[in-house]
Amino acid sequence: MTEARPKPAARTLPDAQTVTAVRHWTDTLFSFRCTRPKSLRFRSGEFVMIGLLDDRGKPLLRAYSIASPSWDDELEFYSIKVADGALTSRLQHIQPGEEIILRPKPVGTLVLDALLPGKRLWMLATGTGIAPFASLVRDPETYEKFEQVILMHTCRESAELDYGRELVGALQDDPLIGEIVAGKLHYYPTTTREPSERMGRVTDNLSSRKVFEDLGIAGPLDPVRDRAMVCGSLAFNADVKTILEGWGLREGANSEPAEYVVEKAFVGEGI
Repeated sequence: MTEARPKPAARTLPDAQTVTAVRHWTDTLFSFRCTRPKSLRFRSGEFVMIGLLDDRGKPLLRAYSIASPSWDDELEFYSIKVADGALTSRLQHIQPGEEIILRPKPVGTLVLDALLPGKRLWMLATGTGIAPFASLVRDPETYEKFEQVILMHTCRESAELDYGRELVGALQDDPLIGEIVAGKLHYYPTTTREPSERMGRVTDNLSSRKVFEDLGIAGPLDPVRDRAMVCGSLAFNADVKTILEGWGLREGANSEPAEYVVEKAFVGEGI
C-alpha cells in the first residue's frame, strides 16, 4: 500500500495581495483594486512598487501611484496596457481573486507635505498621470489646506478621460467629502487628437491663459497664492516646469517644501 502524499501548497507570491476588481476603460487603459496590507500607511499621492513574477519566477516590479485615498480600505491602481511591455503585457490580464506583488514601502513627492501653504492647488496631468491626483482629490486634507483645487487632465481621445470624469462626477455624492468638494474642485479635461468640448495640451492652455478664461479665475499662477503638482511624461514634466518657473514658482521636495512638485517615477509607455 502506497502512502498518500500531501498535495503541494498553492503557490503564493511574495508580499502578495489579492485583486478584488478590474475595469477596462479602453483598449489601452485599465484600473484595478486589491487588498491593502494592514501595516501599510501612506500619504495620498505616494506610490509603491507592484508587479508579478516573470518567466523565471523573479519579481517584476514597477512604480505605480496609489489612486485610492489614504483612508480607503483597499488600494486602487490605474494603468496603461502595453502589448510588449515587460509588466503590463501580463498585468492587464489579471482577474479578481488572483494575486499581485505589492511592496508596502510608499514614497513620492506628490504629497501635500512637499508644498508650502497656499490658496490654490493645481494638479497637472497627462494620461495615467492622473492616478496620484485621483488619490488627492478624494482626501479631505486637500480641501482643508486649499480654497480651490484645479485638476487639468489631457489625453489624446475623449474615452481616455472617462476614468477621471467618472471619478470627479462621483465626488459630489461621496459621503465623506461631498460637501467639502462642492465649489472647491474645478475639473478641466482636454483632448489633443479627437475633437471635444475643450482641446489643447495642458502646457498650451496654461501659456495662452485659456484655462483661466474658461474657468473664470485669476491668472497666471502666482507663487504667493498658487501651488502645483505635475505628473506625466518626462517631456511633459520638463515643459510644465519651464512654465511654472517662468511665473516664479520653485520646485519643492519632502525635505524642502516649495511652490510646486513633480513626480519622477511616473509609469510611462514601454513598461
